[in-house]
Amino acid sequence: MRAYLDHNATSPLRPQARKVMIAALEQCGNASSVHAEGRAARATIEKAREEIARALGTIAPTVVFTSGGSESCNMAVRGVNVDRIIVSAIEHPCVLEAAKVCGKPVSLIPVNADGVVDLAALETLLAEGEGRALISVMMANNETGVIQPVREVVALAQQHGCLVHCDAVQAFGKIPVNFGLLGVDMLTVSAHKLGGPQGVGALIIRDGLVVAPLIVGGGQELRRRAGTENVTAIAGFAAAAKAATGETESHIKALREQVESALEQGPGEIVVFGKGAQRLSNTVCFALPGLAADTALIAFDLDGVAVSSGSACSSGKVAASHVLQAMGASGAQVGSAIRVSLGWNTTGTDVNRFIESWQRIAGRHIAQAAAA
Repeated sequence: MRAYLDHNATSPLRPQARKVMIAALEQCGNASSVHAEGRAARATIEKAREEIARALGTIAPTVVFTSGGSESCNMAVRGVNVDRIIVSAIEHPCVLEAAKVCGKPVSLIPVNADGVVDLAALETLLAEGEGRALISVMMANNETGVIQPVREVVALAQQHGCLVHCDAVQAFGKIPVNFGLLGVDMLTVSAHKLGGPQGVGALIIRDGLVVAPLIVGGGQELRRRAGTENVTAIAGFAAAAKAATGETESHIKALREQVESALEQGPGEIVVFGKGAQRLSNTVCFALPGLAADTALIAFDLDGVAVSSGSACSSGKVAASHVLQAMGASGAQVGSAIRVSLGWNTTGTDVNRFIESWQRIAGRHIAQAAAA
């Protein structure tokens, strides 16, 4: 049996989601049709919309279903009428690239050595710039798991009459995420990071905020996202969200602490990124400088352990992390970074297998370096 420890890339489908998706596949009907079959499909979507809204502490009409986190983030960044855009230096590439193509001035908020956004720098950017800004700051980083001070960002934004979008893709289902309490104008969530199907997500939009659709044509999703809805995936998303938000963090946190303890006591002097900040309970991003990430990933895979070097959005390539670079990590640290991310079905056996594999890989690397 392999040990799958790459839940931040995608999490295995939960049985609750699988069950409702199989039932939804039996339905035949376009949710925009007025006949009985169409009304049944519509009912499935609206029930899912209410369940997602309930999990986020918001109201159903603000939930716009999309194809996933990247589309939702693009819609948020590109769909509002602002004069400039301010994003953190550690945002997901879908936010950074969307900001670049808007044709508006873009500013980056720096982060400290633990990967937390610099609120003083943000305040300066807000004070010095002209016009209304959209600020986009993620709730938890996908590579390091570091949780960002979103409510403080919102407080600063409100002082300057600016909008805030929060990418909560990695946070939703792992820590409490309440749209109303955060005070953001838009929030992005995705299904497959919490045990739902791939290819479905949502953008949560504050009442009264005008967001132009990326995809036009039909009147689906309150005329905010044209195209026939994926009823099966949407149903699975809601079931997974309901299951995830009903869990506690204690089991996962204990496993993560076991991983970090073994890393710190094991061979070599490792660096754990973001260790001084509040992090998701499931994520460990570390490096043994000198041991190349691609070499380690291949060795782990041959040992039956699935981990990653960071973001999974680089077409299968091991690329230098802009997140770690923004945190001031050295080139040797960036080139050696490995991410372990636990999830709903991670067991102690999985963690033990990772630890045993790491001890072999690191020990072999240290021995080879000593002999060179």
